[in-house]
Amino acid sequence: MTDAAVSPTVEDVTTMRGILPPGCGDYVYVPVEVPPGTAELKVSYRYDRPSVPPGVPGNALDIGLFDEHGTELGGRGFRGWSGGARTEFFVRADEATPGYLPGPLNPGTWHIALGPYTVAPQGLPYELTVTLTAGEPVRTPRPVYPPARGRGRGRAWYRGDCHLHSWHSDGRRTPAGIADLARAAGLDFLGSSDHNTNAAHAHWADAAGDDLLVLLGEEVTTRNGHVLAVGTEPGTFIDWRYRARDHHWSRFAREIRRAGGLVVPAHPYADCIGCAWRFGFGEADAIEVWNGPWTPDDEVALTAWDGRLAAAAGRGGRAWLPAMGNSDAHRAPDVIGHPQTVVLADDLTREAILAGLRAGRSYVTESKNLSLALTATARSGEQAGIGERLALAADTPVILRLEVIGAPRCQVRLVTDQGTLFTSDPLPVSGKGTVEWHTTPAHAAHVRAELRHTTALGTAAGAMAAFTNPLFLGST
Repeated sequence: MTDAAVSPTVEDVTTMRGILPPGCGDYVYVPVEVPPGTAELKVSYRYDRPSVPPGVPGNALDIGLFDEHGTELGGRGFRGWSGGARTEFFVRADEATPGYLPGPLNPGTWHIALGPYTVAPQGLPYELTVTLTAGEPVRTPRPVYPPARGRGRGRAWYRGDCHLHSWHSDGRRTPAGIADLARAAGLDFLGSSDHNTNAAHAHWADAAGDDLLVLLGEEVTTRNGHVLAVGTEPGTFIDWRYRARDHHWSRFAREIRRAGGLVVPAHPYADCIGCAWRFGFGEADAIEVWNGPWTPDDEVALTAWDGRLAAAAGRGGRAWLPAMGNSDAHRAPDVIGHPQTVVLADDLTREAILAGLRAGRSYVTESKNLSLALTATARSGEQAGIGERLALAADTPVILRLEVIGAPRCQVRLVTDQGTLFTSDPLPVSGKGTVEWHTTPAHAAHVRAELRHTTALGTAAGAMAAFTNPLFLGST
């Protein structure tokens, strides 16, 4: 066999066609033989989008790549994923399309992964064009990751947005552009959470700086809901190719935690196909209750989360799940930092921020302009804040105090395990105010605060401006 028989020509182009029927599997793997001497693999694709009746999903086809290590669950062979955001991509040893990992193009059987997100009744005809280009081997650069520590203020309240998408998945902003907007939004930290890829991890170091902590991670986008892996070790990849019925989720939740991250189901009650969370909350460390501009989905998430708080209020240990809020920003006009989670942490480090989020020492607000403080104080002087417990006898008087800055004309609501027991008059146009409420642990097992924009109806709850995680009253 001659060298020409085992190495590609300058450009060896192959076109492959197929059709995916309705009801096909979630993922289809098309093999590609990569011979020795390959310097670049390029894939482009297209597929038919026939018209369908109103209310019937049309064709939508995602795409990704696995190398010679295979397609087994766990992702050892993973080389990239762009979902439906791109019509072509390339991989070389020294560079790759955003969303894909540069690295050696070792000879063997590679696979193009097709993900038929939705299939029209007529089926989904597709065409793949694969171009293999020969060349001399080059070195793969060593990845450089952002630091795990920023220039903090010691124990303080830090603002962050942990659900953001760059051009490494279906976002349109670069990491540098996201970092600039995060600073403008008053953020101290942000989370990299591109869909089903860790390719962005090595592109955040220059954007971070010592004033902005970048928590690396992924939005694990399954067919039964999305979950944020927040603050994992650099380079961590979490597979997404399973449904709730496959019983694989616990394995990958453990992988997130082994990598040092938090498991946070995202927009759990969203109504887009595959978006609502179907795996339960037994493996979760927190819940994204507020996602982007306040919508009915968020109202449902808040109600469901509040119900779980009531069930957990009297238990000891770690029986409740903290809430988070994130922007899920992809592109303009999505606003980074709307909303944002404000967390009490010992310093601006990955470890300290994750510890504060895990403990629920946090509140969610619509912007950097709104700040609040919620405390519970007993006559003895004992005090607890958000995410903490004030252990007292059931009949002990307690004063709840909420101090607010930056919430003009908003109403304060104090919500307990019984429901909303206090609603204030609207705050003044200055946006600054203090509310006090007297209670006992017998009357309120937990208390959390909401700030709502007023509406023309007066008594109706308006859009959310901020809400806190609860503080707990009474012995465990």
